[in-house]
Amino acid sequence: MSALGRVVRSGAGRRRVQSAAIGLATAMAVTSAVLGGALLVASQAPFDDAFTAQRGAHLTVQFDGTRDAAARTATAPGVTAAAGPFPTASLTPEFDGRSLAPMTVAGRSEPGGAVDDVTLTQGRWTTGRGEIVLSADGEIAVPPGNSVRFPELPGAPTLTVVGLARSISRTADAWVSPDLLPAAPFQMLYRFSAAATAGQVDADRAAVAATAPPGAVRGAQSWLTVRQVAVRATALFVPFLTAFGVLGLVMSVLVVGNVVAGAVGAGTRRIGVLKALGFTPGQVVRAYLSQALIPAGVGIAAGVAAGNALAVPVLHETQEAYEVAGLAVPLWVDAVVVAGAFTVVALTAWASAGRAGRLRTVDALAAGHAPPAGRGRWAARLTSRSALPRPVGLGLARPFSRPARALAMFAAIGFGATAVTFAIGLSSSLLAVQTARDHDITDVSVGAPLPGPEAGPPEGQPITDPAAVAAAIAAQPGTRASYGVAHSVATVAGVTGSAPVTSFTGDASWGGYELTAGRWLSAPGEAVVPTAFLTATGTHIGDAVTLYVEGEAVTVRLVGEVFDTRHDGMTVYTALPKLRPDTFYVSLRPGTDLAAYVAAVNPALRGLGVTAAAAPPAGGGGQITVLSALTALLSLLLVAVAGLGVLNGVVLDTRERVRDLGIFKALGMTPRQTLTMVLASVGVAGLAGGIAGVPAGTALHTAILPAMGRAAGVTLPPSAFTVYGPGELVLLALGGLVIAVLGALLPAGWAARTRTATALRTE
Repeated sequence: MSALGRVVRSGAGRRRVQSAAIGLATAMAVTSAVLGGALLVASQAPFDDAFTAQRGAHLTVQFDGTRDAAARTATAPGVTAAAGPFPTASLTPEFDGRSLAPMTVAGRSEPGGAVDDVTLTQGRWTTGRGEIVLSADGEIAVPPGNSVRFPELPGAPTLTVVGLARSISRTADAWVSPDLLPAAPFQMLYRFSAAATAGQVDADRAAVAATAPPGAVRGAQSWLTVRQVAVRATALFVPFLTAFGVLGLVMSVLVVGNVVAGAVGAGTRRIGVLKALGFTPGQVVRAYLSQALIPAGVGIAAGVAAGNALAVPVLHETQEAYEVAGLAVPLWVDAVVVAGAFTVVALTAWASAGRAGRLRTVDALAAGHAPPAGRGRWAARLTSRSALPRPVGLGLARPFSRPARALAMFAAIGFGATAVTFAIGLSSSLLAVQTARDHDITDVSVGAPLPGPEAGPPEGQPITDPAAVAAAIAAQPGTRASYGVAHSVATVAGVTGSAPVTSFTGDASWGGYELTAGRWLSAPGEAVVPTAFLTATGTHIGDAVTLYVEGEAVTVRLVGEVFDTRHDGMTVYTALPKLRPDTFYVSLRPGTDLAAYVAAVNPALRGLGVTAAAAPPAGGGGQITVLSALTALLSLLLVAVAGLGVLNGVVLDTRERVRDLGIFKALGMTPRQTLTMVLASVGVAGLAGGIAGVPAGTALHTAILPAMGRAAGVTLPPSAFTVYGPGELVLLALGGLVIAVLGALLPAGWAARTRTATALRTE
């Protein structure tokens, strides 16, 4: 081994604590960066590749009027390709004697075209009026070879399923021969020269509408909406992983810079000896640079492995959605993260190690360990005049003799407190989101009984006499409030697939429905919908929407935006008198015994064909569980890095002051007082770091949470933002002090146990 190699190995062996701090900090940063980059790239790549290959439609528009009027819109400004017009219809098919979910059926003679090249996944395309091709991504799971009946079409034809196909643009749920459908409405598919943002798509839609007759546009669907649904399962993770990645990167810079600078400062005489033995300035710089890069390399390798492992369960949902086998982290993402991490560590270490190369040999040999005389004397004098115990005063004054080191310690603790504050706020927000997502959280549910001794009321079987059931519930002592719920499905003009409809009888505003805008519905003909519905339909609060419910067109006015993620956020909450409730939800007065209430009300309800049961508890969420677990893990890593940063600073400080410790012990300082003095030396940095970290953490929470909501395609409820209480903020600020004390305990214990004679003999 060369002389330089022996110096590197010896230095790394002596500074195992500092090496661990560098390795853990870089591992934290790389783990977050790999995971965030992988999710961002791997989640979007399958959709983007398929959209390009199939020439997906940037905009799907449904028109009323004539075929020629719809065809003329192909010349609208910005259109680069168009397909159609295709006749469309919203139909409810029947299979095996039962009605299926409503679907949007389009008439296309062939799957290919300039826009939306539909890909057959099974079977073949239609060749006549008696055949149909179903969407492989639709809700209707009827295998090829079976038949479905369409009672709403002339002659109620029965069509044979001859194939399954996939439209990347989700332009229809099924395709038939064009002459099988009525003459209107018509569907047009467009590709534009500029459609990368929502603003550009809105401008394109306006251009198309301007070339059509007034009022001809019935509905439209943007490709960005389809894309967001496809990638939001993993895109949700990207903003908060980016935040943790930046925090980890900054912590890496702080720890690496502090460790190398501390090693140079503490090893000044050693540097002088190396130069006296013939080491060039470049060799000295490389020696200290290597002592940082070796543990950083280990941390980078561990971070890459951890990031790839954590990406597997999160990418699983995207893998299933696109039927892609082995979806994993792209190699170039790993390469970019590794190169970036090595570059940051190397530049930071080189900036600190450069001082070692510039030191003159004579100056290095003559230098001592103690800080320059006079530095921090004012703080020592100030604390000596106070009523504080002398060990506490000595400890509080110590950081001012090494301000740069104290500042680095303050920054490490501040970032640790920022991470903890952000993590606790994010966890509380996720809990609030889970609570807001679970609707109909009541005490008792009433509906038609299912077979079995413990079966509760199901969802979907209409109650024969809802008015009598509501009266029986209201007459029962202990009832605070109740409402009925009916469930159906509908189609919306311009949007493929079905939209679940929840119709209320009575006031359901107290049933766990949290609004993000507007107001709750107060009369028939009004509706509240989730963010995803507004995005998919291009509507806003105040607009009117036509739903096709059980064969009838129903127009509702949107009066509010509700937080809801079920059914891809497409559920319409309204009040339709034609729908009979299938379930009643009951809230009890405070102090009412649940079991006794159910037993008392059931005799009256059974005569009406329904029974009451305790409402089931709210369910959990897989994504929220994964997010919470990742938040806890990454926060723990950041806190550990902050603690190691404190540990490194205190180790350097106690080694520099070992003779001072010997003198203090010789003058009568007890081990307990020594421990108190060392712990007090980190008190100022810990308290200041905690106080600075709390507002930084809350600001990060305020910035990241809306970004996560946008990535998921939802507007988060207000309860997700108001998660910090005054008492909690005070405790979080004191958390910086806890991090500092925990990081300083080990070297403080070593200082307390050091024998007086040993300390006095140390140079």
